[in-house]
Amino acid sequence: MTTMVKVAKLAGVSISTVSHVLNGTRHVGEETRQRVLKAIEETSYRQDALARAMRRSRTDSIGLIVSDGGEPAFAEMIRGVEETATSQGITLLLANSAEDPRREARAVRTLLERRVDGIILARAAGSGPDALAEFANQDTPLVLMDRLSEDPFDQVGVENREPTKELVKHLLSQGHERILLVAGDTRVSTLRERHEAFTEAMTAAGIPAKKQMAITTAEPEKTDDSIAAALSAASRPTALIACSTVLAAAALRHVQQRGLRMPEDIAFATFDGFAYAELFEPQLTTVRQPAFEVGATAAELLTKRIADKAAEPSIVRLAPMIEYRSSTGARSAS
Repeated sequence: MTTMVKVAKLAGVSISTVSHVLNGTRHVGEETRQRVLKAIEETSYRQDALARAMRRSRTDSIGLIVSDGGEPAFAEMIRGVEETATSQGITLLLANSAEDPRREARAVRTLLERRVDGIILARAAGSGPDALAEFANQDTPLVLMDRLSEDPFDQVGVENREPTKELVKHLLSQGHERILLVAGDTRVSTLRERHEAFTEAMTAAGIPAKKQMAITTAEPEKTDDSIAAALSAASRPTALIACSTVLAAAALRHVQQRGLRMPEDIAFATFDGFAYAELFEPQLTTVRQPAFEVGATAAELLTKRIADKAAEPSIVRLAPMIEYRSSTGARSAS
């Protein structure tokens, strides 16, 4: 039986170098790597599925980096990626950047060193062009998920603008003009698009810019303080839209602390939504994005890109569903 020792001797390298080539645990120069792969071929050496994959320059693994793995929408996206990858015999390596661009960059480097076949990336807030520049100089496919950009990569996310405008129209039709948008960190493309659509819808309805209310601070503490100040003001909003589950939780806390009733004192709507939003009292109006489908589509785009690296990039936008409930005065979800 051929051993790793024989492979190392034939390739003229150490046993540890053979191990690194097989397992992707350290960068090995391309010339050396090819000698090792040739020795594996000539000696018919096998080391389970990974060795077979390496012989065809594949590891049958992909990387996924998300900005907040604990956020409900991202948790569903992760599940979508994992189930789709597993169904195709692909192993998923997961990393969480925790909205830290430096941590994101380290995760990218680690996954590249592991020689994954491709990477799915939901970028951290404030992540600059350097995060993507690394992919321009090497051959590992990349798919951007949820947080999209103008860069020429495969991308999948949700349609943010039209649902925001529809939600604003719904609130305006019920007589609300003092609508507060809690957008949070608008460096994030999804939040920025929702904020821009809110501004467009309010302006189109004849609400002047000076009367439009939006919170666009990046720091959670400042966002929290701004919500408290807005709800305590003499001309407080009569309706509130939260642009994420985390922002909705913060806003709901302040609504409850001030004893405001929904929808009598303030209409309330949120993007992304809570699990079992219909169990809240009152039931929450939600713009629910198809998070699982976003993840599944990202995995499908990546496997297609791995198979055909010359194809034109694809940009996919999936439509969310607005579920109108009693927190905005609706009788039931529709």
